[in-house]
Amino acid sequence: MKIAYFTNQYPAPSHTFIRREISALEERGHTVRRYAIRPYSAELRDADDLAEFQKTTHITRFGVVRVLLGCLATMVRRPLGSCRALRLASRFASTARGDYILHTIYAVEAMLLANWCRKDEVEHLHVHFGTNSATVAAIAHEICGIPYSITVHGPEEFDRASLLGLGLKAGTASFVVAVSSFGRSQLMRWTDPADWHKLHVVRCGVDGSYRSAPAFGVSSEKRLVCVARLGEQKGHLVLLQAAAKLARQGVDFELVLAGDGPLRAQIEAEIERLSLQRVVSLIGSVSQERVMAEIKRARAMVLASFAEGLPVVLMESMALRRPVISTYIAGIPELVTADTGWLVPAGDADALAEAMRAALCESAAHLEAMGEKARQRALALHDVSQSAALLEALILRGAGAKHAIASLSIDGSGATECS
Repeated sequence: MKIAYFTNQYPAPSHTFIRREISALEERGHTVRRYAIRPYSAELRDADDLAEFQKTTHITRFGVVRVLLGCLATMVRRPLGSCRALRLASRFASTARGDYILHTIYAVEAMLLANWCRKDEVEHLHVHFGTNSATVAAIAHEICGIPYSITVHGPEEFDRASLLGLGLKAGTASFVVAVSSFGRSQLMRWTDPADWHKLHVVRCGVDGSYRSAPAFGVSSEKRLVCVARLGEQKGHLVLLQAAAKLARQGVDFELVLAGDGPLRAQIEAEIERLSLQRVVSLIGSVSQERVMAEIKRARAMVLASFAEGLPVVLMESMALRRPVISTYIAGIPELVTADTGWLVPAGDADALAEAMRAALCESAAHLEAMGEKARQRALALHDVSQSAALLEALILRGAGAKHAIASLSIDGSGATECS
């Protein structure tokens, strides 16, 4: 089957789960096209990301003239579909505080996307994240009728569900995937109960490099690692407060922060203000190989998030036999249990410091036992080959429904515009 993946930007360092999912579908015999609105804005360092970049078609890399010509060609070829698309774009704009200019741009992008799907003979379009890329995909669906689906991660989609028209998207999509049961419950808040049958849980997964990772002992270094984008959702400032408390108590440790983002300058200033330069290392955005190496050198992964979907880095750490420290939010408790890590209230620096102390002071034998249980749980719940099989079944079911509807339309009233 010919499937297309569409995102706002791709590839990106934080989107390894998308790359793994695509690869797993290709291993199952499908052809997968990669489309995105724009490339990643910073430098790509990972070799796999660089390879994916060469396979991806980006709307913004086309000049304005080519985009407008593609849009015109679609309007000529699909006049009724283009009218439906503009009408849907207007509906989305009305939910987004009347931003009709922006949604007209989305309609133009959708016409180009629909054209690509037609040329590449795409049979199903899948979108990661229920934000602007899902809006474009929904409008493209109106143009040519290609079934589309969405993986909603959170928290951004749930923070702005009404503005993003999340319920409207669920109504027009073939199906909508959440990455946790918590995520599915949030989708139920914003969708019509008549569409709840479309909501499914397909968890993000780890690939063969994690499944086949050999066992290795607990590091003798008193080291913790946090791999996360330096953004407001990840709780880095609370993590630094907890680290400062441990430092004041004379605990010997090192905390490595891997990642980059808009709060970098603020985090650097906080490290200096709290006099943590000796114990906190800020290493920036690194390759997937470096991420694995940093996890292996640590006694535990720590993630002090305020808002999440279900962080892939937690399942990666657990698959590498490292327990994790995180917060009681979103889908995290569905993965992390008392015998695989520590969960603390979000925003509680004191509780976080105690969990960090426990990981730093725990015996190697106990950490190894926790790590083995963590690996078993992560691989049981988050094997990307299993996730791809679930997604494939949903896509094939949607394709079968489309073919059945098309047959009824042809038999009853002749071929439709998009048949």
